[in-house]
Amino acid sequence: MTGNPSVVSDVMTRTVVALRSGAAFKDIVRTMRRWRVSGVPVLDDEGHVVGVVSEADLLRKEESRDGVTVGARALPRVDEPTTASAVTAGELMNTPAVTVRADATLPQAARGMARHGVKRLPVVDAQGVLVGIVSRADLLKVFLRDDEEIAEEIRRDVLPHLFALEAEPPRVSVHDGVVTLTGRVGDTALVPLATGWVRSVEGVVDVDCALAGPRRRPDLDPDLPDVGATPRTRTA
Repeated sequence: MTGNPSVVSDVMTRTVVALRSGAAFKDIVRTMRRWRVSGVPVLDDEGHVVGVVSEADLLRKEESRDGVTVGARALPRVDEPTTASAVTAGELMNTPAVTVRADATLPQAARGMARHGVKRLPVVDAQGVLVGIVSRADLLKVFLRDDEEIAEEIRRDVLPHLFALEAEPPRVSVHDGVVTLTGRVGDTALVPLATGWVRSVEGVVDVDCALAGPRRRPDLDPDLPDVGATPRTRTA
């Protein structure tokens, strides 16, 4: 991977299998089997995502057949008439659809997946039209960034904003996505900020911050005050 992926459109899959709401049950099963997917977006006539139908939704149809056995025959359950009679994608799908905008950040997409307990999200444009799909695996692609590419971004886009006045900027090394910062800085109050900023760079796995403050001048004679300093007083 080259460049700096930061939004969903950078990592999403643009070729997406989708269904119309009128797709029949068996057509849904065939589509999932053919494309080896566990869920598909359902679209209206304008291409807007109106729902998602998954293998779990299809299995509920089978669950509804699990009834009370009378003799050698099971009577169908009557407590789930909607599921039992559902025969199209529009009747089976989960709605409203959980989607993500193409311009959403990768952390936003990850939070959406975690919040709703899904493995993938349909990607839509500003009008809600399907433009792709993003999966957990797609979001993990960011961690394939080259170590030197990560280091160069930190040197170029992070450190100059924090330590522009340093005679020698902090040193940056990256190994397997783990960033190590070494050197001395004039203001140690900026060190936590630097750590957090570096951690937010795409592809960073962890940060080992070994930045230290400026060297203290040796006090050659502790009994003599520094030139220009206020004399110290002692009390018995």
